[in-house]
Amino acid sequence: MEQATLTISGSPADVLLDPLALPLWNEAFLHIDGPAVPAVGTRYTLRVRPGLSGWLEYTAITSDRVEITWQVPGFHEHGVWLIEDGRVTHSFEHTGPLAAVLRSAYRGIAAVRLERLRERVLGLSTL
Repeated sequence: MEQATLTISGSPADVLLDPLALPLWNEAFLHIDGPAVPAVGTRYTLRVRPGLSGWLEYTAITSDRVEITWQVPGFHEHGVWLIEDGRVTHSFEHTGPLAAVLRSAYRGIAAVRLERLRERVLGLSTL
């Protein structure tokens, strides 16, 4: 399991709950297709680098917690975003044979994702 925490001013939940814009700040995602407003249990069509197709689903949406699960052949991720008092903690777990091969490539990625989330939140707040 990977985990990191970062202080993020603004509304990180707004960015996390914009499923079609996830590829703008998560470089693993090439394209997501589905409804603009997320709902727990709705599956989105997902394409990730290097072109694998699969699905993405929100498994929890509350004011202080967003959980997202996504899967492509051989790789499954369950990610949690906890938002409390301006701090965001992101953790995720991977399973599957492709995940085992890529394990070392994902070290430190929770912190990278948080920084990209913060940049996206800041960019939206200056518009």
